[in-house]
Amino acid sequence: MSDTFDLVVIGSGPGGYVCAIKAAQLGLKVAVVEKRKTYGGTCLNVGCIPSKALLYASEMFAEAGHSFAELGISVEPKLDLEAMLGHKDKTVKANVDGIAFLFKKNKITGIIGTGRIKAPGEVEVTKEDGSAETLSAKAICIATGSAVAGIPGVELFFDSDTIVSSDEAIALASVPETMVVVGGGVIGLELGSVWARLGAKVTVVEYLDKVLGPMDGEVSKAFQKLLAKQGIAFRLGAKVTGVEKTEKGASVSFEPVKGGEAETLAADVVLVATGRKPYTEGLGLEEAGVKLDDRGRVEIDGHFATNVAGIYAIGDVVKGAMLAHKAEDEGVALAEQLAGQVGHVNYDAIPSVVYTSPEVASVGKTEEELKAAGIAYRVGKFPFMANGRARAMLKTDGFVKFLVDAQTDRALGCHILGAGAGDMIAEAALLMEFGGSSEDLARTSHAHPTLSEAMREAAFAAFAKPIHV
Repeated sequence: MSDTFDLVVIGSGPGGYVCAIKAAQLGLKVAVVEKRKTYGGTCLNVGCIPSKALLYASEMFAEAGHSFAELGISVEPKLDLEAMLGHKDKTVKANVDGIAFLFKKNKITGIIGTGRIKAPGEVEVTKEDGSAETLSAKAICIATGSAVAGIPGVELFFDSDTIVSSDEAIALASVPETMVVVGGGVIGLELGSVWARLGAKVTVVEYLDKVLGPMDGEVSKAFQKLLAKQGIAFRLGAKVTGVEKTEKGASVSFEPVKGGEAETLAADVVLVATGRKPYTEGLGLEEAGVKLDDRGRVEIDGHFATNVAGIYAIGDVVKGAMLAHKAEDEGVALAEQLAGQVGHVNYDAIPSVVYTSPEVASVGKTEEELKAAGIAYRVGKFPFMANGRARAMLKTDGFVKFLVDAQTDRALGCHILGAGAGDMIAEAALLMEFGGSSEDLARTSHAHPTLSEAMREAAFAAFAKPIHV
C-alpha cells in the first residue's frame, strides 16, 4: 500500500487533469491514473485537438483553392496529406507533453495503467507489464470520459480505413473518393467537412429531420444550406439499418423514419459518428456499489458525489453535455469543494461550438426551448453581410442571434453562425453568467472594425434597433 493521497483521479482528459491540477494548486496531494501511454484523454489524443488541427489545415487548403484569387493571391494548392497529418500529430504531441509538464510542475503523481476502484478509498492500478499496485485515497474522482457509441440495433465492425469511428477518421492514409457519414451531429459534420474540403464526396445520413439536433432550428437550417453549397449532401429523417464492408469499400442501408422504401449507399469510407457513451468498463463500479442511471452514467448529486462516500465523478461519464470545457468546469468545482471551498458550475451558461467553416456556436436557450417553456422573449439578429470586417475577410455568411426576456431584457440565449463564432460566443456566455441584458452588451464599446461588432448590433436589435441594417 502506498502513501495516502488526498485525491486519486482516474482518467487524465480535460476533466481529470484540470481537477488534478486545481486540487494540487489548493494544497492537496494528488495522483492521476491514465490507461493511455500519454495524458490528455480522448480530447487531446484523438478528439478535440487533432480534429481541430485538421479542420484548420483543410480550411486553409480550401481557401487557397477558392478564395485566395479574390484577395489577389494566385496559387495552385497541392495537397500533401502526409504533411497535414504530421501537423496534426505534432499538435497532439505538444499538448499531451504539456499536460505531463503541468503534472510535474504541480507535483502530481502520474501513473500509466488501468485504474479500478478496489474498494472505497482504494484504487488498484494494473500496468502494461501486468504488475499492479494499490493507491490509498481520501477521495476518488472518476473522470474516465466517454467512448464511441454504435448504432442502435446495428452490428458494427470497425477497422482502420473503411468502416471507421472518429478515432480512425483523423488518420486516414488517403482521401476517399466517397464517404458516408452516419450522424449529423458535431463530430460527423466536423470530420465530414475535413474530408469534403480535401476532395471526398460526402453524404451525411441523419436520423432526425435536422442537423445538429439540439441546436437552434433557424441556425441549423441555415447551416445545412451552407454545407450543401460546399458540396456535402444530406439524407435526413433516415434510420440506418445496416453498415457492411464490401469488396470495393462499404455500404450503408437506411430507410425513412416516417416509412418508405429502403435505400443503400456505397462509399469508400463510412464514418460512424452517432455520438458517444459513458466509459465505465472495468472500473469496478458494480463491486464498489456505485450506482449508474438508466443511460449508463454515474449517478451524482449536486456536489459530484456518488452514492458511495468518498467517490466522485465528473465529465462525460456523468449527466449533462459531453463537452471538454463542461468537464473542466466540473473538475475545478470538485477540487475546490474537496479543499474546503465552494465550487459551482452554471450549466445554463456553458457554450457549445461546431468548428466547421463557418463555425456554429451557441449558449443558453434556443427558440424552441423558450416556446416549449412558455417564456415570452424577443429576438435580435444581425447578419455578417453587414459587418465591415467580415466583408474585408470574405466571411459574410451567417448571423448573430440573441434571445432575451421580453420583460427584463435579460439574455436567455445566443446563437452564432459565422466566422469566429467559437471565440465570440464567450462574450455572450460572460453576459449570461452575470445576468446581463442585451442593452448591457449593446452599450459596451466594441473595437471597429471587428467581427464582434455583429454581437453588439444583434444586442441593439434585441432591445432597440441595430445601427448598420
